[in-house]
Amino acid sequence: MIQTDVKSLTDVLRDAVESAKDKQAPQLLSYTKEIENVDPFLFFHQANQIEGDRVFWSRSEENFYLVGAGDAYSIASEGHHFNDIERKWTSLLSNAIVQNIHRAPGTGPIAFGGFSFDPKKDKKTLWKNFSDSQFRVPAYLLTIVHNRSFLTVNIVARKEDHPEQLHYEIETNKVLLTNSDVTLPDGPTIELKTEIGSDCWKETVKNATDLIQKGFANKIVLAREMRLSFKNRAVVSPVLKQLSETQSNSYIFAFENGPDCFLGATPERLVRIEDRQLFSTCLAGTAPRGKTKEEDERIGFELLHDEKNRAEHEFVVKMIREAVAACCEAIDIPEKPRVYPLRNLQHLHTPVRAQLKEGYSIFDVIQRLHPTPALGGLPRDTSLAFIRAEEQMDRGWYGAPIGWMDANDNGEFAVAIRSALIQGKEATLFSGCGVVKDSTPEAEYQETAIKFTPMLSVLGG
Repeated sequence: MIQTDVKSLTDVLRDAVESAKDKQAPQLLSYTKEIENVDPFLFFHQANQIEGDRVFWSRSEENFYLVGAGDAYSIASEGHHFNDIERKWTSLLSNAIVQNIHRAPGTGPIAFGGFSFDPKKDKKTLWKNFSDSQFRVPAYLLTIVHNRSFLTVNIVARKEDHPEQLHYEIETNKVLLTNSDVTLPDGPTIELKTEIGSDCWKETVKNATDLIQKGFANKIVLAREMRLSFKNRAVVSPVLKQLSETQSNSYIFAFENGPDCFLGATPERLVRIEDRQLFSTCLAGTAPRGKTKEEDERIGFELLHDEKNRAEHEFVVKMIREAVAACCEAIDIPEKPRVYPLRNLQHLHTPVRAQLKEGYSIFDVIQRLHPTPALGGLPRDTSLAFIRAEEQMDRGWYGAPIGWMDANDNGEFAVAIRSALIQGKEATLFSGCGVVKDSTPEAEYQETAIKFTPMLSVLGG
């Protein structure tokens, strides 16, 4: 990675074009500048007019946003080739020209993307536009961090390009993206709601319980789908804004691929790395919120002392502890969970903190953690084999890592739950639950019904 001296955008564009001529190969240039505050949802909405796809990420309680418009560079791989993705990203950075004096997390060149839940699962047409491993370097990136806004322009310059023309295009798109004199349209209106294979899914829960009771597994996580049809083509930007307003303790994400957009509001962090400090989350065990303060506290107390939910949570804590220990030191995990409240649900939650060892990266952590027992089960191989054989749906990116990484080894990935795949006038919602020896099909069905609520509430349901 070539960190340049502070220059104007015009000057670094000339440098990039000259480098492309010298190397007889395209040259990636990344240029970051602090700008006036911009509404991230309007930026995302306006990005629909930029050639290429969009990405969105927020931790709204920390006022952290990443919003990407267009494609500067793409990295993809069939299968979970974590090392291949990391190698391609490292190679891209090593040859890039970067001007970023700020070095705040999420500024400069970032790669945003994710993975499929299980590359060995038979693919269905629902996820035809998504690869097993796919990342994108946005052409234009808005970063809001520490109450400051930054715009990063990532461009692949070619030997035949004209710097002045590139500069004109960048400035024109900047004006478009940062235009505040626009309003978001209304969200979608549901015309039809269909639950997919409910009876078959309950039978699969029974089969999983039988397997567990015979001692072949401790836990198997099963997921199901709901299909929505809208009156008109769904617009994503107002959905993201509503998610941000109603799911304040969650990560809000969106990854657009052509006509499809996978988005959601997940409370489950997989891993965050900042200045070599690791943060992860054990999140398992679910209950609804109460209608009154007293009822809410009672439900939370019962959740905290429920044998089934505590056992399910301990599965996750044990696995994450073992995975993190392989590449970290100074590990700090509380002995007992606490109740983590969301708008519609509450969960058992245990935070994890550690120091990443030298020679390890965020990808080393991801491939050890995915899938956690909260999304796959225990033992991992047994539960995945059952899901692969018995689950009727193709999870695609549901339940898998989604997130970002920057050029300074910072990054963050969440588990893509409480999510939906929007495709024009239709959407598919996903929900799952952990099956253990005492599970009953009806109780697990009701738990998954509750977990549809966050997405249903913003999609017109």
